[in-house]
Amino acid sequence: RSSRSHCVLSLSVRTAPVTKSGQAPGLRAPGVLHIVDLAGSERTKISQAEGQQLKEANCINRSLSALADVLFALGDVGNAT
Repeated sequence: RSSRSHCVLSLSVRTAPVTKSGQAPGLRAPGVLHIVDLAGSERTKISQAEGQQLKEANCINRSLSALADVLFALGDVGNAT
């Protein structure tokens, strides 16, 4: 089990102006904030990891690569099909 982890927090915010009567006229301004905390990648040649530590390092690197794919996809919303 690894002590390293990644975290992605996506916060979706919608605002609506309120009139003096306290009612929202239906206009909305949506926004999304993505906060990402990544565990560092392992450079196995430098760390000279072996055995279980090498397996863990490879898993960390694969998960970082997968997470990078997700983040690029999130940032490419304008080109979604």
